[in-house]
Amino acid sequence: MNKSLISLILPSFNEEKNIPMIYEAIHNQMEPLHYDYELIFIDDGSQDHTLESIQMLASAHDQVKYISFTRNFGKEAAMLAGLEKSKGEAVIILDADLQHPSSLLPAMVEGYEEGYDQVIARRTRTGESPLRKALSSTFYKVINQLVDVTLENGIGDFRLLSRAVVNDILKLSEGNRFSKGLFSWVGYEEKVINYENVSRQEGDSKWSFSKLLNYAIDGLVSFNTKPLRVCFYAGLLTLLLSLGYIGFIFIEIIRTGIAVPGYFSTISAILFLGGVQLLSLGVVGEYIGRIYNEVKRRPHYLVKDTNIHDTKDQLTKQ
Repeated sequence: MNKSLISLILPSFNEEKNIPMIYEAIHNQMEPLHYDYELIFIDDGSQDHTLESIQMLASAHDQVKYISFTRNFGKEAAMLAGLEKSKGEAVIILDADLQHPSSLLPAMVEGYEEGYDQVIARRTRTGESPLRKALSSTFYKVINQLVDVTLENGIGDFRLLSRAVVNDILKLSEGNRFSKGLFSWVGYEEKVINYENVSRQEGDSKWSFSKLLNYAIDGLVSFNTKPLRVCFYAGLLTLLLSLGYIGFIFIEIIRTGIAVPGYFSTISAILFLGGVQLLSLGVVGEYIGRIYNEVKRRPHYLVKDTNIHDTKDQLTKQ
């Protein structure tokens, strides 16, 4: 009797030193389980020898699959590619940098066997700087007041998804993907497993402050239109205050005559109104930019090399 298959997706960017170690770590955890498994490495345009490391593993182990992008398309595209090519009845997403502990894999599979469609790993903030902890906490407090889904601090992409969840995720074809929100949006029964924060062993973090900030903006804009409503209310309030100020000045002119306007009130009004307008234009521009990207319908990624060839691929080549 054939065993059921579990797919493990590993987005990889400049992780040549970690590839052999993450394979060994996963193999040690998955081998005792009564499942077959496949590892799908996504080489996201690495500039080192990540692809070569993956190809060496693939030549020695049949369960190792890989997809190599033509350039760096980002982790969202890498996860999507892995989900599209996965064949398992359950799919586990984890990073190739060893910061997602492979020791949790048996517990995640156990949660799946208990009937949960999403088994989610939530990390603590142990070892992070106080500033980063404070910024993360503030971000989640603010974003959960604005977006239409619930996002939890410490919960990311490290999770097991049932085939039903994967199929529904693949129905969501938007170009500007924010998977953390998409996983929450589709719903299903969830189980959360906590684990301690793990420091990177090899290589450097790919998440700079600017990338984290852009990621936060993506999350804020992707799942609600409330910023547009805020712009409307801010414009309405500014209009009412301006009309009130104009009325007050008009009455003062009638009572005391025309006075020489002061520099402070003039420059304050100009700066305030200009700031509101620029902020509103910026918010509107974020949405217009996303609409622009969506209507172009460009593919999420381009493949340079892969050892995954399904029937559709074969027909396309013929």
